[in-house]
Amino acid sequence: MGDLKNLIVYQKAFQLALDIHQVSQAFLPDEKFSLTSQIRRSSRSVCANLAEAYRRRKYRQHFLSKLADCESENTETAVWLDFAFAFKYFNDAVFKDFSDRNVEVGKMIWFMIQNPDRFC
Repeated sequence: MGDLKNLIVYQKAFQLALDIHQVSQAFLPDEKFSLTSQIRRSSRSVCANLAEAYRRRKYRQHFLSKLADCESENTETAVWLDFAFAFKYFNDAVFKDFSDRNVEVGKMIWFMIQNPDRFC
């Protein structure tokens, strides 16, 4: 993947996904196929879609399409973070940290969408 891992947005999204996985290990077992699975999948999909977009950056429209998917997965992650907080799986500090980092990743993805020629 070469330069992909050098992108700050990828590094931040990847670390957030790792941290979400770590914290979600403490979720109740009956959440395994709902909240736990969903929050892990959406946070990982941000990275996977970034990788796909980056690989196809030669094709502007494909690049933008995968970034749109990436942004959608990031938004979905935000919703799952809200649910996890509402169910008291996170304390205020963890929720704020994860939410702030999620917003930061989203802004970086939006920057890429708004400025594709810097990446293509």
